[in-house]
Amino acid sequence: MTFADHLPILPVAIPALAAPVAVLAMRRRRGLAVGITFAAILLQLAAALALMARVSGGTILAYALGDWSAPFGIVLVADRLAALMLVLTACLALIALLHAVVTGADRKGWHFHPLFQFQLMGLNGAFLTGDLFNLFVFFEVLLIASYGLMLHGQGPARLKAAVQYVVVNLVGSALFLIALGMLYALTGTLNMADMGLRVREVAAADQGMLRIAALLLASVFALKAAVVPLHLWLVRTYAVSTPAVAALFAIMTKVGVYSLIRVVPQVFYAEAGAASWAGAEWLWLAALASAVIGFAGVFTARGLAEQAAYGVIGSTGTLMIAVATWSADSLGAGLYYLVHSTLAGAALFLVADVVARRRGSYGDAASPGPAFAGRGLAALLFMAAAIAATGLPPLSGFIGKLLILQSTAAAPGWGWAWAVILGTTLFGVIGFARVGSAVFWKSAEGAEVPPPPASRADMLAPVLLLGLLAALSAGAGPASDFTNAAAAQVLDPAQSAAVVLGRPAP
Repeated sequence: MTFADHLPILPVAIPALAAPVAVLAMRRRRGLAVGITFAAILLQLAAALALMARVSGGTILAYALGDWSAPFGIVLVADRLAALMLVLTACLALIALLHAVVTGADRKGWHFHPLFQFQLMGLNGAFLTGDLFNLFVFFEVLLIASYGLMLHGQGPARLKAAVQYVVVNLVGSALFLIALGMLYALTGTLNMADMGLRVREVAAADQGMLRIAALLLASVFALKAAVVPLHLWLVRTYAVSTPAVAALFAIMTKVGVYSLIRVVPQVFYAEAGAASWAGAEWLWLAALASAVIGFAGVFTARGLAEQAAYGVIGSTGTLMIAVATWSADSLGAGLYYLVHSTLAGAALFLVADVVARRRGSYGDAASPGPAFAGRGLAALLFMAAAIAATGLPPLSGFIGKLLILQSTAAAPGWGWAWAVILGTTLFGVIGFARVGSAVFWKSAEGAEVPPPPASRADMLAPVLLLGLLAALSAGAGPASDFTNAAAAQVLDPAQSAAVVLGRPAP
């Protein structure tokens, strides 16, 4: 095998090796640990881009660990969708880490950099695995790392939110294991490609059990994605986390969405009997409710970070409207919007931090405060991030929503989808305008003006995120072509099964 044949393992192996090395270096040479973390993420980005180049023509790469062939061994699968998520994760992680280092947030605890790498290991593994049990394993890796990252910097608010976050995810993990046990009992396999073939052969007497397992699995993924009514944990968790960590967390809800996109066509599609697609009806309704509740929260939020957290829920709802249609066009539009919404959500968290660092005791409260230094630049950043989050031109959110509207026009219930997407856009515009006018246009009488920050370096990370959104807008044609091709590939499970199992799927 050549080095190129080992590309699929690199996004998992690099952070797995970098994390313990960073632990060893952190105590005596902090600068070395920071350099190791940056170098590791750059290597992950290079590996992800190399994988994207390999699979962009439609090739699917299957990597059997230990040379144990599927379905008996652990297999990693890289296709267009996996490569897209890996590149997005590496770009977001690099910018979030830059913000943490520039603002000194990474200095508030000894284990920030190792935990950051373990978080990336879990994310990358979840995007690459071709096995449901190892999807559970990588979920646990990223969740355990996220517990530590969320508590980074300490404080009673973070501790209280962390308890809720841990309990919710423990329940989700338990349900995940129960669903896996049921599916293994019914099919005798946990390899997704193999399971997709075997669910068709499940006996009629076991179809009810298969449907229950499918619904349990879908519920777990919906919990991870913070889809209504399983969204209550997200706002408190994200709003109190260190801003750089919250920015990285913007992609964690997308892991749940990704898992639905990956598992449903591969395992529970048209020929899966009673389980095909077991959750289609409620998923559509939950998507509409998520968009409404999320952007209603943007309208009523009491702080910029809280507003950003509600924006994540709202954008996930908009994304799920496209996904729940399960057509190639709507899924392709959804994947384009997924990239946009991840970057826009992260930008909102970092802009909230930029503002909070300049307002002294007022923090990111959505109320008038002091006329702080650099208010004009901060206002421009907030306006650009708000334009991106709500989906107004000229940034990529407008293109993403337009593609979703176009692709759902022929779907049943399209009128509800259009009404929700357009209505929540209006809610978002009003909500961001309300908060922006209070923070940047009004001043509280007698408010003590805090000293200006030593530098404007903390604005660099949000500027980079907004630059990526501008690039996504400028390259909307090639980007949407890629996401459409990725969607078509995902909706052709026979192709993936043929590569993973080494035989054509019937």
